[in-house]
Amino acid sequence: MRTIRFLLQKEFLQIFRSKAMLRIILIVPILQLLVLSYAANYEIKNIAIDVIDRDLSPWSQQLVSKILASGYFKLHRHTFSEQEALDDVAGDRADIILVIPPHFERDLVKENKAQLQLLVNAINGSKAGLANGYANSIIRDFNQQIRTSWLALDKHTGPARIEITYSNWYNQRMDYKVFMVPGILVVLVTLIGAFLSGMNIVKEKEIGTIEQLNVTPIRKYQFILGKLIPFWIIGMFELIFGLLVGKLVFDLPIVGSIGLVFLFAAIYLWVMLGMGLLVSTFTDTQQQAMFIAWFFVIIFMLMSGLFTPVESMPHWAQQLTLLNPIAYFIKVIRMVMLKGSGFSDISMYLLIMFVYALVMNGVAILNYRKRV
Repeated sequence: MRTIRFLLQKEFLQIFRSKAMLRIILIVPILQLLVLSYAANYEIKNIAIDVIDRDLSPWSQQLVSKILASGYFKLHRHTFSEQEALDDVAGDRADIILVIPPHFERDLVKENKAQLQLLVNAINGSKAGLANGYANSIIRDFNQQIRTSWLALDKHTGPARIEITYSNWYNQRMDYKVFMVPGILVVLVTLIGAFLSGMNIVKEKEIGTIEQLNVTPIRKYQFILGKLIPFWIIGMFELIFGLLVGKLVFDLPIVGSIGLVFLFAAIYLWVMLGMGLLVSTFTDTQQQAMFIAWFFVIIFMLMSGLFTPVESMPHWAQQLTLLNPIAYFIKVIRMVMLKGSGFSDISMYLLIMFVYALVMNGVAILNYRKRV
């Protein structure tokens, strides 16, 4: 233990003497948390719309006003030329075109039905789907208002209606930051564990000090623990700091036990540290270690459910997420902080992460002994 204590002192001195390392540890996570929490927004607003109103009736104008008043759309142009509107879409000046045909109001009154046309720029499939969904929802609500109020159809004379009341559990305000901030905290902890630990070990190879360490009485496990424990401590500190920022800046709810989050994070960090150690055994420079670690981390991030639901992925991709440690941590931190899940709810994930940590570090240590 005395040897490990001296190694830890050496590592912390090296970390605090490195200005670049301090920036990565202290400044970069703050900027990432603040910027990504605002930028990673699932809501799409200010959708540019061109309106071709060939009816110019009170009802058609009320429909356009209702769409613009929703807060999701902004009017780019009123026009009578379909070609002009299509040119706006082709030039990315408009995202959607609403075409109101002639006799729109008359058909609603006499025929009890009317047609509208929506032309959506689908080059961005996600944005197009949301824009189309927003517009259809507004039009359905407009149609309901016409049938119940303006046409005086009530529940006795008109068709039967189903009224739905709902409540949003765990995120009542539907605030995307409440959903995103816990996931971004996981990413910050991941970067500390996977990148810095591997780069720090490879740095010993670059400057040639690893040969000096090899001829000392220091055992392999002492060297590895001396290299990994500082970044485990730093990773836990980053999580604490991130939670404080999330609470103070974003009013992040913490419904469950924060101790469960730290328990899972403590095990999860050993998985990431093992990954960094494993990468260091295959690389000779810090650049190589960074690129290889980033290759795996970016795949884990994109397939973790942070930005897109795992359920919407192909079946084979959903099976791959079973091997994704980031996916487990994101799921657990959201369950505990937002739903108030207890130990019994996350015990299976804890067991999986514990096994993952043993396997990852075991393979890394065995491979390290062969190469050094």
